[in-house]
Amino acid sequence: MTKKVYLPDDIPAVGKDILTAAGFEVIVGTGRQREIMKKEGAEANAVLIGTQTFDEDIMRAMPNLQVIARNGVGYDAVDIAAATRRGIYVVNTPKALSSSVAETAVAELLAISKNLYQNAKAIHEDNWGYRKQHPGRDVAGKTVGILGFGRIGQQVAEKLSGFGLHVIAFDPFAKSTDTVTIVDREMVFKKSDYVMIHLPAMPETIHSIGKTEFDMMKNDAYLINMARGNIIVTSDLVAALKNHDIAGAALDVFEEEPLPVSDPLVALDNVLLTPHIASNTVETKERMAIDAAHDIVRVLMGDQPVSSVNQI
Repeated sequence: MTKKVYLPDDIPAVGKDILTAAGFEVIVGTGRQREIMKKEGAEANAVLIGTQTFDEDIMRAMPNLQVIARNGVGYDAVDIAAATRRGIYVVNTPKALSSSVAETAVAELLAISKNLYQNAKAIHEDNWGYRKQHPGRDVAGKTVGILGFGRIGQQVAEKLSGFGLHVIAFDPFAKSTDTVTIVDREMVFKKSDYVMIHLPAMPETIHSIGKTEFDMMKNDAYLINMARGNIIVTSDLVAALKNHDIAGAALDVFEEEPLPVSDPLVALDNVLLTPHIASNTVETKERMAIDAAHDIVRVLMGDQPVSSVNQI
């Protein structure tokens, strides 16, 4: 019987070509809502998902499931324990998006430094004079502190190397390099002009950055989060931004996504908000589709996946 691969969201053709070339039937779904996935993926042997929740309730609705592939690095929305109990591999695409996420992180650092969004908005509002009261800041000579010096954090440091910045980082598993000094966690918050978050979401990091950390930061420092929204205590961040305890923030991820327009963050003028776009490029989507498809093929053919996050 032909094995079936379910895609709640469509993927680039290059990924589907790999799956069909392996002899699998590709089912492109109509949405990522729970009940839709349970219905459309009922006969699936493999599923390729994005950031949506994928728990044991959904797994039960797919009794033939052998592998859950995640387009991206984070897998906090997948019930890993349940998948492991059910003998289902969970794989991700860690190598596909590091460069793109790092590029976006640097872009957002520059955008908040130069007030790019507010200045562009002012043009559309016929307010040419906005720039006079809102000058930007140079990044040269400043200190960037990176929380999490894994694959993405290292790429960020590399891409910042031409800007004349001093880069420090905290990561219990990393060592200093020629261009980056590993320091303790507290030092990152106290010394940095830009604190950049590149941590995984796990019990130790969820809601680990709040009032205590914002109080440590300089009043003219910025926070940039490209990791997961639940790493930050959002209410504490809103208070810090309102009170100007920190200068501003650039956020690409949120505890609730999509971010409601009624969220207090939306009303603030010292925060840059983007809709989880760090890896949303043509090239990265193709790389993720290729890597995920290859691991799906491996599992369904009885081989070991390359990027498994659990052991079966």
